[in-house]
Amino acid sequence: MARIGINPARGQVVAERPKRLTITMVTYIPELTGYFEQRLEVLKLSLASLIAHTAPPHDLMIFDNGSCAEVVQYLRQMQAQGAVNFLLLSQKNIGKIDALRILFQAAPGEFIAYSDDDILFYPGWLEAHLEILEYFPRAGMVSGAPLRNAAGHARKSLDILASSGAVGLSVERTRRIPDEWEADWAISTGRDPQAHLAATRDHLDLVFRQQKDGGYCEAIGSANHFQFVTTKQLILKALPSDWTGKLMGSMIELDEAVDNLGYLRLSTVQRYTRHLGNVISPQMAQEARALGLLASGSEAVVPLRRSTKRHWLLRIPGGRRALTAIYRRIFAILYR
Repeated sequence: MARIGINPARGQVVAERPKRLTITMVTYIPELTGYFEQRLEVLKLSLASLIAHTAPPHDLMIFDNGSCAEVVQYLRQMQAQGAVNFLLLSQKNIGKIDALRILFQAAPGEFIAYSDDDILFYPGWLEAHLEILEYFPRAGMVSGAPLRNAAGHARKSLDILASSGAVGLSVERTRRIPDEWEADWAISTGRDPQAHLAATRDHLDLVFRQQKDGGYCEAIGSANHFQFVTTKQLILKALPSDWTGKLMGSMIELDEAVDNLGYLRLSTVQRYTRHLGNVISPQMAQEARALGLLASGSEAVVPLRRSTKRHWLLRIPGGRRALTAIYRRIFAILYR
């Protein structure tokens, strides 16, 4: 068939250039019932806080890992409005770690900021992360939510730095992270906050203070793989080289890979990001309204009520373990 005319793009030059920083997110909300019933509202709050509180130049890239039509429609709307620069849509859920492999390879920036789709961002979050990267050259993952549960693994590089006696560096082991933040995290992840606080009662936080050029920067020795800033060069080295096929998991291994490469996992000393979970609690809604992220009259998305009486199946020895295995099998059948 004869060609008609010449492609008008031939010889044209694109003026747009990628920013040095790509903010990335993986979304996965396969339905709006059950566990996922309130997740779209959580995603909307997460993106609202990210957009409102990110000042430095950046591109926003989202990888949707097989979400339902309502979520995909919302993401397309955000892209059409100019809030999302790059939107990658997967027909099926390919698993988190493999989604990260595609997402991070596609990100055009030299620096990558990653978060799950249920994270709240506070004003100044990115500047605080970048400051740690500036003061600590071996920083590999920097998070904005200091938490003690992230400090117990992948810490060889932290221990080496703590004993290094580096110029301008002071190290302190103290209770720096407020128990309130620990309790908030426990609640958002479905844990008993009192049990969590009791389990971490004797934990001391590793706090670094680096002085340079008349200034200083503090960081806590831990990082969370649900939200972090890193360099593209490093994170691609830390990711698995082969397709894993795992629906979940491999994130602890990612932490360990960063550590084994000789890089630090650090957090800001202030809470600049926060894990939301799968609901917006009344307390969280109140805070979001104070930040201007929710209308003053909007209602909180409240957690589903849990019965205080244990189901008879859970009273059978091994019942919880068996039900959990069945649930995971059904989940895999429905959403893979």
